[in-house]
Amino acid sequence: MAATQATKSLHGLSTELTARVPQLLEAMRSVGTGLELHSTLDRICETAAELADARYAAIGVVDTEGRGLSDFVTHGISPELSRKIGHRPDGKRGLLGALISHSDTVRLADLTKDPRSAGFPAHHPPMKTFLGVPIRVQGEIFGNLYLAEKNGGVEFNDYDLHMVRVLATEAGIAIGNARLYEAATQRERWIDGSVAVTTALLSGGDADDALSVVAEQARRLADSAAGIVLLPAEEGGMEIVAVSAENPATSLGVVIPAESPVVDHLLRGEPVFTDDASSDPRMISRLTSQYGPCMMLPLHSGGRVLGALVTPRARGKRPFTEAERTLATQFASQAALALMMAEAQRDRERLAVFEDRDRIARDLHDLVIQRLFATGMMLEGAQRRSIVPEVRDGVGKAVDELDVTIQEIRTAIFALQQGPAEAPSGLRTRVLREINMAAVPLGFKPAHRFLGAIDTVVGELVGKNLIAALREALSNAFRHAEASRIEVVLDCTVTLPDGRAGVRLEVADDGVGIPESGRRSGLRNLRRRAESLGGTSSYGPGIGDDGGGTTLVWEAPLQ
Repeated sequence: MAATQATKSLHGLSTELTARVPQLLEAMRSVGTGLELHSTLDRICETAAELADARYAAIGVVDTEGRGLSDFVTHGISPELSRKIGHRPDGKRGLLGALISHSDTVRLADLTKDPRSAGFPAHHPPMKTFLGVPIRVQGEIFGNLYLAEKNGGVEFNDYDLHMVRVLATEAGIAIGNARLYEAATQRERWIDGSVAVTTALLSGGDADDALSVVAEQARRLADSAAGIVLLPAEEGGMEIVAVSAENPATSLGVVIPAESPVVDHLLRGEPVFTDDASSDPRMISRLTSQYGPCMMLPLHSGGRVLGALVTPRARGKRPFTEAERTLATQFASQAALALMMAEAQRDRERLAVFEDRDRIARDLHDLVIQRLFATGMMLEGAQRRSIVPEVRDGVGKAVDELDVTIQEIRTAIFALQQGPAEAPSGLRTRVLREINMAAVPLGFKPAHRFLGAIDTVVGELVGKNLIAALREALSNAFRHAEASRIEVVLDCTVTLPDGRAGVRLEVADDGVGIPESGRRSGLRNLRRRAESLGGTSSYGPGIGDDGGGTTLVWEAPLQ
């Protein structure tokens, strides 16, 4: 369609322009290749610069409100120079802002003399000749294609203008397709993340581990610098209880006070969005100074606010789109529902435990104690009838022992009826729980071996991350390895390369191994977890024939 329009628009024009048609068609073919949005924008910039013989090209993506730029993609400016220039254009002033307000074609011999120009920031390369063409996607303005500094110092001519207009039309089609693909892919990722969170919360595992999974998934899906889960604090406000970030220890346990406007919104079940958390007056916590765009979403379900989910991006990063906000809100709702279901499941399990304790207490009282008491009375009768002193003394001691036993059983009955708080599961128990859970989708139970005093020497923070690493490794083995045998070894007697005492987790399988072109996001997550604790993560040959499969090694200091 675009090629037909291009041919019609070029009909009757000069032989010079007609001679450039093959170049234009090749440019259109190049632009239409691929579906990833940012790669498509890069390709459009590069192709437009080649087509118009320009030194620089850029695409400014107009934000959803139509008041500025949400993204700015360049060609011809090196990454080093881009870092020196610093903050990208926001499109709210100068010539770029004017083109957003009035999306018409603009051709200038010297843009610095245009009254709409606001000048260049420091380190910006000099530019004079300029050509700006709007890009429309399904009839709506997506952004503008900018070209600057035609080679040879000459102005952009009519031929350039015609060619770039046709390219912009094809770019609009390519961008539309890329947008649809990105939206579908993004939606699929968020759905998968919701499933992972629901599975983690309903697995019956440690509640803190489940909240860590929520934080990790939210950070990954939102492409944010951190994923943070907050729960209402006893003294008011909200406490940070789970963090997925480069340095989570600095924020865990921090309480955001009740007087914070953001906390007020969240506790009322209202989401909060900001494009710059570091300068937003509603943010009164010191933690927000390092962040830019931020989504703060209440975890509410059934009329209850269970907590909040926060996904901040680093300062200078692009704001969250409307689609990302919608998907994140749906993710938070799903996580909240899973939290409520997990809470109800734990309540049912606790009730079952209490009912079982009551039954055991009744049986001990009604059966065991009564029989012991009757046995004691029989022994006392025998003691009185006995004429041998040694027998009387022996029976008397037995009666005394029975009395002590009855008292101990009564103490146990009292303890059962009191329902003491459950002792936290040890690391060994949590590892076995993960192995047993993995056995269901795998169809077999992984072998396991423990070395050292696992429950006493491994610190809590290391233990939580080790469980998450084990879960990721077993998940990878199930989803990708096609393994028939898995061995898990947990050793807390190792010495790390720097001489510190450490713990090592090895998960080995006999599967297909890691393909060269395979995704590495899970392995990166494992490495990041280990490195945040001062450890390492690596992989090598597995336990299959001739080293087939994969062996994952994850290790960290004990404390």
